[in-house]
Amino acid sequence: QVQLVESGGGLVQAGGSLRLSCAASGSIFSIVSMGWYRQGPGKQRELAAIITSASSAHYAASVTGRFTISRDNAKNTVYLQMNSLKPEDTAVYYCNLNLAGKHYWGRGAQVTVSS
Repeated sequence: QVQLVESGGGLVQAGGSLRLSCAASGSIFSIVSMGWYRQGPGKQRELAAIITSASSAHYAASVTGRFTISRDNAKNTVYLQMNSLKPEDTAVYYCNLNLAGKHYWGRGAQVTVSS
């Protein structure tokens, strides 16, 4: 069993910052990538940021320059530092773990940015 536990969501004013964390536990092996997806109100789930096993990071154009993804391999934890937040960043943020092609999801963390 693989479990992903997210933390760090909340309410912040536009221009503020939040840091999301996602800790993976269980049978963790052959990590391909860890990442964050988000789903805004009335929108489809979309990729926000992803980091590969080789620590190569990729970002959606809408968050590039504002968000930073990082990993702690020893703790099987992925972080998302979100700066200069905008109201359009309001969404449920889901942690994703790709283990040898099989995807696991966290339950989601609500991020709300007020104008």
